[in-house]
Amino acid sequence: MEQLPKRPANYVPLSPVGFLPRANAVYGDRTSIIYGSVRFTWSQTYSRCRRLASSLLSLGVRNHDVVSILAPNVPAMYEMHFAVPMAGAVLNTINTRLDARAVAGILRHSEAKLFFVDYQYVRLASDALQLVADEGRPVPLVAVIDDIDVPTGVRLGELEYEGLVARGDPAVELPRLADEWDAVTLNYTSGTTSAPKGVVYSHRGAYLSTMSLLMSWVVGDEPVYLWTLPMFHCNGWTFTWGMAARGGVNVCIRDARAADIYRAIARHGVTHLCCAPVVFNILLEGGEAAAKQLAAPVHVLTGGAPPPAALLERVERIGFRVTHAYGLTEATGPALACEWRAQWDRLPLPERARLKSRQGVSVLSLADADVKDAKTMASVPRDGKTVGEIVLRGSSIMKGYLNNPEANNDSFKGEWFLTGDVGVVHTDGYIEIKDRSKDVIISGGENICSKEVEEVLFQHPAVADAAVVAMPHPHWGETPCAFVVAKDRAAGVCEDDVIAFCRKHMARFMVPKKVVVYDVIPRNGNGKVEKNLLREAAKKLAPAVPAQKTKVKTTTNTTTVGGRRGEHPVAHVMAVSRL
Repeated sequence: MEQLPKRPANYVPLSPVGFLPRANAVYGDRTSIIYGSVRFTWSQTYSRCRRLASSLLSLGVRNHDVVSILAPNVPAMYEMHFAVPMAGAVLNTINTRLDARAVAGILRHSEAKLFFVDYQYVRLASDALQLVADEGRPVPLVAVIDDIDVPTGVRLGELEYEGLVARGDPAVELPRLADEWDAVTLNYTSGTTSAPKGVVYSHRGAYLSTMSLLMSWVVGDEPVYLWTLPMFHCNGWTFTWGMAARGGVNVCIRDARAADIYRAIARHGVTHLCCAPVVFNILLEGGEAAAKQLAAPVHVLTGGAPPPAALLERVERIGFRVTHAYGLTEATGPALACEWRAQWDRLPLPERARLKSRQGVSVLSLADADVKDAKTMASVPRDGKTVGEIVLRGSSIMKGYLNNPEANNDSFKGEWFLTGDVGVVHTDGYIEIKDRSKDVIISGGENICSKEVEEVLFQHPAVADAAVVAMPHPHWGETPCAFVVAKDRAAGVCEDDVIAFCRKHMARFMVPKKVVVYDVIPRNGNGKVEKNLLREAAKKLAPAVPAQKTKVKTTTNTTTVGGRRGEHPVAHVMAVSRL
């Protein structure tokens, strides 16, 4: 046995990038991308990616350099998932909902060498670059991505995406991947602090996650995939690469409005899409289109704030076939999936919806997933009642946090990765999340760390004490609710003033939707805030009417995202899906 070494013929580093040349060879004449009136085949996509990789090399991009992109779900965003690693570089997709300070923090921490910016986000990118320059830090080279369907002429510097594609040489020799443990992408769990966590994926982990999800979701040949999930979230849960593996069609849309989604489903025969549960509300509230039964079933993979069973029931009634998953950035997307059992088909729809709302069992790329006592690391009983921390291990777990050894030491314990999420294991082995030990609020799929909001509240001149918890919201699932104590009880604290203060100091999606003034924040004997009591209080404060029917002053209808003010929140659902 020892005389059988690895050879180039029997050992090739695993990489999801390899799905593209295969798609070119096997599915070359099939449609790869649809965006407005623009269509590409897999042969054209392969050529365009090689051309872009060639141009990146000519600009001085080298092995392990970071190339960042700030863009919605457009063809360029999809192509860069192949072109950047083809050049040996690491792709960093940035959340378009972040503010300039957060974007600057990511550019600074990642030391990005090249920064691609969609024309809609030029203002946001300019502000972020100015912040980087003001600190005396190196500013990355910038290239604008103009709209390929309806060019606008917007520029930021001299470089433009289509120009780089056109001038690249598709025949140039590209660097070969030597080690499958090399980094392929860099994704940030949070860009809102001075030390954001940059999660690094390996080629091996991304490849195995892609294959695992295609199998878990039972994705067959020639799927038609609608991009309602932002590609900047865990690289589109790896389906950026997965569609190339199956020779599928990528239907790209900038904004996930109900009309656009239903139009794409009818026009292109969409078979699959991923989304956060908030998209279900948009589909169900989408007017006439939502009332009609779908002509053919559409398979949906969803995750984020656990969807209520009643919501799943309503969605399935109109023809969507939902699979519930759970994951996190550090697990390369989905880590658990609610694998369906044929025997459950005989159950009433409400009971099926209840079972489907559980997070499920480990995906195939993981060696194991469990719920353990955080102190003893003993597995909890399978009784559906005893809570513990969800832990994972397997090849799809991240390489680690970039330049953050302390966070790496805290997250890895022995052979396990600690998720920070609390759950139970049911008698059938299916895991269900019960709480989040790190006090993460999931609003429309986006992660909001309560501590970060609290830090801003403490900066308010009239606030002496503060605590933030999740408040139920009929549209976004959860939103931040702030409990504050006034420094001067006679003067008090004005709710509108606190909210306005928060809007100036954090991304708009993080701003509390409710501020409650308390005489004292409840704490236990150890001085820790009793957030369980505050959560119960917040449940009674949930809006009684849908978000879109509330007054403009108290909804997200006037948020500023990517430098655009006054747009309805459904225009930004591309940026609110988090697993």
